[in-house]
Amino acid sequence: MKKWIFFFLLSISITQSVPAQTTESLKIRAYGNDNAGSIIKEFTNFLTLPNVATDTPGLKKNAAFIMGMMRKRGIQKVQLLNAATAGTPPAVYGEVLVPGAKRTLIFYAHYDGQPVNPAQWAAELDPFTPKLFSNVIDKGGKNLPFPADGKYESDWRIYARGASDDKAGIAAILNAYEALTISGIRPGYNLKFFFEGEEEAGSPHLNEILEKYQSLLQSDLWIICDGPVHQSGKKQIVFGVRGDTNLDLTVYASKRPLHSGHYGNWAPNPAMMLVKLLSSMKDENGRVTIKGFYDDVTPLSAFERKSLNEVPRVDEQMKTELGIHSVDMQGVSLSEAINQPSLNINGMQSGNVGKMASNQIPTYATAVLDLRLVIGNDWKRQQQKVIDHIESEGFYVTDKNPTDEERQKHSKIIKVIGKDGMNAQRTSMDLPVIQEVIAAVRSTSPNQLVIQPTMGGSLPLFLFEKYLNAKTITIPIANHDNNQHAENENIRIGNLFDGMEIMAALMMIR
Repeated sequence: MKKWIFFFLLSISITQSVPAQTTESLKIRAYGNDNAGSIIKEFTNFLTLPNVATDTPGLKKNAAFIMGMMRKRGIQKVQLLNAATAGTPPAVYGEVLVPGAKRTLIFYAHYDGQPVNPAQWAAELDPFTPKLFSNVIDKGGKNLPFPADGKYESDWRIYARGASDDKAGIAAILNAYEALTISGIRPGYNLKFFFEGEEEAGSPHLNEILEKYQSLLQSDLWIICDGPVHQSGKKQIVFGVRGDTNLDLTVYASKRPLHSGHYGNWAPNPAMMLVKLLSSMKDENGRVTIKGFYDDVTPLSAFERKSLNEVPRVDEQMKTELGIHSVDMQGVSLSEAINQPSLNINGMQSGNVGKMASNQIPTYATAVLDLRLVIGNDWKRQQQKVIDHIESEGFYVTDKNPTDEERQKHSKIIKVIGKDGMNAQRTSMDLPVIQEVIAAVRSTSPNQLVIQPTMGGSLPLFLFEKYLNAKTITIPIANHDNNQHAENENIRIGNLFDGMEIMAALMMIR
């Protein structure tokens, strides 16, 4: 099949759709075309830096790299914003004050990433050795050398941890600003840049940073660059995010493992006990059965409901893509489902399987529950609803390993450890600046825009509201099949450069 340079194709398709394309937007596209090689080289160097959220020394190296990226582009007041708690990953800050500008945009992305298990990645991949492929690996994509001539195709993928979540966001934002500078285009707003280092750890110290630097971080709007575009491939603007919290569950039985022949049918099996408990939490239609789970949900407004109804339905596409026959909540579309609170099992463990399996009754069984929240939910309240349900199923709940005395008094014992969480957030769709944002994003691809009330994922945006009284809007750029948080994470080349154009369009709002 004949190869085409994606920048050329992209320019042709958009020119046909928009006869009156602006000179400024053409300059941004030309910058991407002319500098693709150096943009990708810097990006892949960034991806070689391990950025696991629990590795503070590694994260500080990432922060130093970002500061270098910002200074190279002439961004002013580049500095680290440190939390009050010593030794925690800083946020990286910089600003561009535009003479005469009366409004300010702050661009947000995060540089930390999820943990990695290299053994789960494809054999030819290493999480922190970026590699270029002609397509998705499981669709026959082939490993390619990075082209010396700097010409890339839109469907090529770069594989590495953080490639899409969320180093692509940082690269898109900073290259957008550089494109404006090199092209002689003056931003319409004052611009500030804020790159967080703890998002994947739940942003435990972000509140300290926001409170400490309140005056520095004032703005008219925060642009959040994180997450994927719509599954239809269309760009999207998202007005809110779900909250998130987790519960670790451990069910106990015998103090030592037992031979399943000698003790089966007699000794309680913690794995079976846990499975029964978990199955009591949802019905056959995917509805959570925990008392009051949905009671405090704030309904969508009429405008938000209208917007949700206009989101393209991708359910059949995704069922085929994912190889599933039916969905959890029958009769509910994917877009509708992510606007409701959810309860998911992130993982379970008890005994051994595969080659290590043995005929035994294990001593314990564990599971991690993930609770996604919407407006109206409080993460502490939602956790307590689950705990109340566990107690209603006859379990003695503790937050420690059980004592011998507790084992003698209770037939069903479970340890529940609640993790800190974040509440949902949603920005009103009727703010005047929002129409400017929509117009800017739409200018990069007319009739290719999805507007969502809420994104399925979670971000700590409620903290921006709480500590800065700030308004936020999320504009994702990554491909929907990027494998974020999992093995074989990747970014589609076309999405990276589309993202740069979107961020530049936002910076040019007058």
